[in-house]
Order: sequence, then C-alpha cells, then structure tokens
Amino acid sequence: MGQERPLISVVVPVYNVEGYLEKCLASLAAQTYSHMEVILVNDASDDGGGRICDAWAARDGRFQVIHLPENQGISAARNRGVSRASGSYIAFVDSDDYVERHFLETRYAALTENRGEISICGNEGLRLRAGLAQVLSPEEAARCMARRTLFLWTAWGKLFPAELAKQIPFDRQALCCEDLLFFYQVMKRVRRIAYVPDPLYHYVYREGSIINHGVTAKRCTVLSVLDRICRDTAGRPEVETCFHQIAMDTAARLAMQAVESGADGGLRDYLKCFRNTTRRHFSRRAMALCPDIKDAAAQLALCAGVPAFGTLAAAYRLIKSMKKYGMG
Repeated sequence: MGQERPLISVVVPVYNVEGYLEKCLASLAAQTYSHMEVILVNDASDDGGGRICDAWAARDGRFQVIHLPENQGISAARNRGVSRASGSYIAFVDSDDYVERHFLETRYAALTENRGEISICGNEGLRLRAGLAQVLSPEEAARCMARRTLFLWTAWGKLFPAELAKQIPFDRQALCCEDLLFFYQVMKRVRRIAYVPDPLYHYVYREGSIINHGVTAKRCTVLSVLDRICRDTAGRPEVETCFHQIAMDTAARLAMQAVESGADGGLRDYLKCFRNTTRRHFSRRAMALCPDIKDAAAQLALCAGVPAFGTLAAAYRLIKSMKKYGMG
C-alpha cells in the first residue's frame, strides 16, 4: 500500500552535531510513511557525524549520503540534497532536531485531504501560540508569522512539492535565517497552505547553534533579508504590513539578546542598527499586529532611541531577577 503513495525525500544537512545525530536519524527511520528516502548531506563535519551517516546508509537502504569536500554552509548543503532528491515531495529536517513517527504521514494526509500545496505541522521547542487545523492563504500565513502564531518561517516542519522546492534554491549569501527568504518565495507561488497543530517536529535548543550563540554580524544579516522582502512586497499592503512587523520584532529581539547576552563588537553600534531597522519599518498598522504588550513596548522603546530601549531592558532584567529569587 505504501509503495502506491508518492515518494517523499527528506533532506538533512549535517555539520558537527555528533551528539544529536543518532536521535534525529532514528526518528526518521521510524516513520510510519515508509515510502521515503533520506538524503544526508555531510557538510565536511570534523566530528564523527560523517561516520554516523555512513553507518545508517549501510544498514537502511532508504538512507543515502553526500559528503561535501569542504564546509559550504547549510544553504549549499540543502541545495545539494534537493538536487539529488527523486521524490514528489521534499521535507527538511535539521540534524540536531528529531521528529515524531507520524511526521510525514500526517503532513501528507493534510495535503491530500485539504487540497493544499504545502503542509505545515506544529512543533515543540518554539514558543508559539497553537491553533486549530486549517487551510491558510499566503496572506493569512504572513499574518500568522507576524503575530507569532501557528508557525514561523523555518524550512523544517513543512512539506513541499519537489517541483516547487527545486525552483527556489536557498540563497548562499543569506548567512543567517536563509529559511526566511526561501519560505517567502514559496508563499509567493502557492494559494493553499494546510496546517495541522500536532507537535510532530521537535526543535532542540543547542547552545552552539548560530541562533543561540549571541548577537553577531552574521546573525544580523537577517535584517537585510527582511529589507529585501519588504521592498518586494510593496504594492501588496496586507503582506507588506506583516513583514514590517516581522522586521521590527526581529530587531527588538536581537536588541534584547544583545543587551542580555552581549554582542560580538560594540553593543551601542548594534543597538543603533536595530533602532534604524525599527524606524525604517514602523507604521501603526504594523504595530497593530504585534503579538503582546511586552513585545510592543520593546519595539516602541527601540524606535524611540537607544537610551529608551536601555531603560526598558534594564527594567526587564530587574523583573526577571526578582522572579528568579521569588520576589515578584
């Protein structure tokens, strides 16, 4: 029966995650949707990850390995995997995360039952407001991301038609949040997005990852990606407003992380950059999409200037400290 269904290709970029890789690959091997291929792209790992990939390919015919001769980054690794994929659909899984047994089964069913073009599942590990199963338009999907509900712009946790994924290579110049540009390009080409709330994808917080490694110039390239997207959405006010909010939210979150965890370089220069981003994207309509009062306060303070944001950040730190010691 499973052989009658379309082949799904799962692309897994691998780089220096030896301690997480076995759990990830075991979760893929246990999928109830068995008609799949798993393409492991070893991006010149210098730990034991390459050997783990080879061992899985040797014992499970559904697994195959591409060894890149030198480290090229996650975008290049994903692109290489997509070019090798022979399935009708493509899913991305990061090699430090893991998935539930029904990860592929449920998302394929969501496509076929709802006539969706892509499908998205819930996740465990990101603080997002969940919702009911539903079919979304691209405009509704953009609004969900702006309000931090249901899902974010990650490539993982989603199922794409292979024909579509092969048309949109990941941008190797986007040094951080390359998923954002990819998913935006996908949204421009589809009309129906099927969402199921089941938390089938487990995002693992890893201290050494780019996202969880403090504020750096590399992480801040996401702001130029958002500038690019907002320019592209001009003339489509419903979508444009959503991405203006996403840009302001991203700048405020980076600013708070820079204050709390430090920044690679001058903190004040980073805060000025984030302030300028917030002012560039500010509008009342965009602010109306802000998820909650705390986020709105951070965005407004950052827009007002570095001193105002510094005062707010100090107040947040004091409140967190009081709660930690049972004083609030």
